[in-house]
Parts: sequence; structure tokens; C-alpha cells
Amino acid sequence: MQESTQTKLNNSQKKAVGLLSVGTFLEYFDLMLYIHMAVLLNELFFPKTDPFTASLLSAFAFCSSYVLRPFGALVFGFIGDFIGRKSVIVITTIIMAITCTTIAVLPTYTQIGITASWIITICRMVQGMAASAESRGAEIYITESVKPPLQYPLVAIITVFSAVGTSFALGVSSIFTNVNIFGTESQYWRVAFFLGAIIGLVGGVARTSLREASDFANKKKMLKMKFADNKVDWDKNYLKDTFDNEKTFLTSLAYFIICCARPPCFYFIYIYCSDVLKHDFGLSAGEIISHNFWVSIVDMGGLLFLAYISSKIYPLTILKAKLLLFFTCIIFFPAVMYTYPSEMTVFIFQCLASLFVFDDVPASPIFYKHFPIIKRFTYTSLLSSFAKLMTYAITSFGLVYSTKYFGYYGIFLILIPVGVVYYFAVRHFEELERVK
Repeated sequence: MQESTQTKLNNSQKKAVGLLSVGTFLEYFDLMLYIHMAVLLNELFFPKTDPFTASLLSAFAFCSSYVLRPFGALVFGFIGDFIGRKSVIVITTIIMAITCTTIAVLPTYTQIGITASWIITICRMVQGMAASAESRGAEIYITESVKPPLQYPLVAIITVFSAVGTSFALGVSSIFTNVNIFGTESQYWRVAFFLGAIIGLVGGVARTSLREASDFANKKKMLKMKFADNKVDWDKNYLKDTFDNEKTFLTSLAYFIICCARPPCFYFIYIYCSDVLKHDFGLSAGEIISHNFWVSIVDMGGLLFLAYISSKIYPLTILKAKLLLFFTCIIFFPAVMYTYPSEMTVFIFQCLASLFVFDDVPASPIFYKHFPIIKRFTYTSLLSSFAKLMTYAITSFGLVYSTKYFGYYGIFLILIPVGVVYYFAVRHFEELERVK
């Protein structure tokens, strides 16, 4: 099964990559505004509690954005596979703009009580559902529109722009929560969410000019002709009839495990370490946000490097190297924190973890191509959403308790098991590629 190659982009492909990259930046700017302002917003929208309970509330607020993702995978998966990838990308961007507007105008807990907590949680759920479908839609769109070796770095660029959106959200959050500039910490953060709503609407409108992904469009056209020749009803049998049985349980399980890899790494870098900075070193919300902004810059630089080398080094080889480097660095975290506890120590390990985080970048196109085109969006979305919901829930609540009883060594109770099964999942796809 010789696969065609591509070394240059045509004008239509360049436009698509540009719109998808900018759109992903806007989407993740909107999504990450709350995550990185959580140290401030949780105080505004949830009741005040002791530090341990506050950590549980923080974990709950974080996990809320993943609760509706399986439902979103079904809804947007159906739209993506039945109507097209473009429709999902446009719809999710508009949804993100609406939720940002809602958060921007929402009264705080002191004004309307527990109602504020429920509304903010629902907004986070909807945001998580939309952002997941948008980023996957963008990655699948490029996978089905561009051939290797350009395919690998271009899909990785989508992740780079999500990191740019994260960094921009952190930068804006840092400005609008800085008490020295604006005087009141709880007054000006709303401007950031209004800004997110505006740029979300702009991104949604811009994406309406995209054409449909070529591989998907061609496959759909071919199937329509086949159905017509055999006098088969298209609407009733399209998705059901075209689900291929060639994908085994092991392939689905391997992809599920790979999707489980990033959540504990991300949670350690941005959420767990933020709690350490707050409770162990007494940093304010604005100081933590500024601190994490510089971590995100390092993260973005690492993703850019991965995108660059993915056209020269086989992506699955890169994944195994990242896994090894991650544990080589993070294994020293507890000992160093007990010996040299400081903000700089936390920063160094956050940066190392972000550079070598083990996830699916830059090998996403390889994983997508082992699922049939017509069911690709639904199937990969469902596997990913359940994986992230499960792993984020286990990680966020698990770390609260494991670190309470085992201190900094508690992080290994989550990271080591995930890392071991991740390695064997990557090996499974290596074998599939070798057979191919």
C-alpha cells in the first residue's frame, strides 16, 4: 500500500491551513481563559473554603469542561461524518463565542449564590465539548487534504497554534488580573472574555470560506454513486453501511490509551504546580498566571520544534523519545522540591515537562489513518473524549489525595502507569505501519 507524497502546498491548501491555524488559536484562547484564570475565578464563582476543599473545587471546575465531551463526540461526530468537517469547525467556533459572552456578563457567587457556580460550570462543559470537536476537526481536515511528509508538520502546526492561543490567554489573563495596573482584581477580568467572544465570532465567519476536506469529499461522492447504483437509501444507510470491520479492538484500545497520555502531563504542568505555587509559596492569582505564561512560551517553542523535525524524523520515533525524556526529567522532581523548594524549581520542572510531554503530537495523522474515513470523526472523537474525561477525573482528584498522603512522590502514582501503557500503545501503531 504505497502512499502518495507531497512536498508543496497549492493555494487552496495554504488558505485552509491558515484559516484552521488562526481558528484554532482563537478557539484555545477562549477555552484557556478560564483554565488559567481559575485561581481567580474559582474564588468569584464558588464559595470560600479551606485549602484542601478549595483544591477539590478546583479539580471539579477543571473536570467540568470534559463531562459533555462524549455527548459532543456523538453530536459533532455525526455532523462531521454525515455533513462534513467544515460544518463542525464553523459551528464549534460560534458556540465558543457564545459561552465566552455568558461568562463575561455572569454575576458572581456573592451576587446570586450557587446559581453562579452552576452556570459557570455549564459554560465550561459546553466550551470543552466545542473545543474538542474543533481541534479534532482541524487535524482531520488537514490529514485528509494534505499528503505526507508535509502532512505531519502541518497537523502539528494546529497544536502549535493551540499553544499560541494558550499563551495569549495567559498573557491577557495576567494583564486583567494584575492589581498593580487596574487596582481591583475582580473587576477587569470580564474584558478578557468579551475579547474572546469577539475573536471567536470573527474566526467562525472566516472559516465559512473553507472547502470540504478532499479525501472525505471524494469518499462521500464515491459512496453516493455506489448507493445509487444499488438503489440503497443514502440517508438511512450512509454511516451504518460504511463502517469497516477492519479495525480491531486492540487498535481502538491503543488509540484510547494514547489519548489518555496528555491529560496527566497537562494537569501536572498547569494545575497541580499552580496549587503548589499558591499553597506552598503563597503566590497570588496574578503572580501564578504570569508565572505560567512563561511556561506556556517554552511549551510553544517545544511544539514548534516538534513540527519542524516531524518532516525529517518518523513521528512514532519522536513519541518514544519524548516519553523517555519526560520520565528522565520528572523522576527528580520530588527529591529536588524537598531539597531546594522554590518558585524557580517549580518553573524548571514545568518547562521540562512541557517540552517532553508524551502525547499524540506529531503522530496524529498516523493514528487517524487507521480508522475508516466515513467513521473517522465519530470514532476518534468518542475514544478521545472518554479517555480524557476518565484520565482528567482520575488525575485531578487522584493527585489531591495522593499528594496529600505521599507528598510530591504522589505524582508517580498517576504518571508511571500511564507512561507504561502509552509505550505499548505506540508500539502497536508501529506494527500496523510496518504491516502497511
